[in-house]
Amino acid sequence: MLVFETERLKVRWLEVSDQEFIFKLLNEPGWLKYIGDKGIRSLEDAKNYILTGPIKMYERFGFGLFVVELKESQLPVGLCGLIKRDGLEDVDIGYAFLAEYQSRGYAFESAKGTLEYARKLDLNRIVAITTKDNASSSKLLEKLGMSFEGYVTLPKDDEELKLYAINETK
Repeated sequence: MLVFETERLKVRWLEVSDQEFIFKLLNEPGWLKYIGDKGIRSLEDAKNYILTGPIKMYERFGFGLFVVELKESQLPVGLCGLIKRDGLEDVDIGYAFLAEYQSRGYAFESAKGTLEYARKLDLNRIVAITTKDNASSSKLLEKLGMSFEGYVTLPKDDEELKLYAINETK
């Protein structure tokens, strides 16, 4: 299901048929370093991740992580979306892109569209978390108009993360 389009991108719900893309993305060095190892070792693991993560969140909240595709080729290049995460009061925005599609403005373009989509869902405050050493992610969040608020540690984790927020006004 199409969520929204931007000038260069289509953003849509993940489907089980995206398992090869998810397998590749979740095993990228950047994903493993900044987001963490989700234990995706096979296409079956990737399928289960899609079903128990994003699809379950779509069913529960009407949003989740979405596939970001290039408009012209329909090639999936990343994920961007809204996540209701344990340990955070507010919904947070998350994104990740294949290494060969980073530094092309796709993360900013899709994240900006995701914030506009959040406004349509009446989500007034959106947060984001990132590791302390992920300078490019911090820079992107600030470019989106988010402000650093401090540090947070999520349940079942011991790493202190940077917390950003934006208060959307209607």
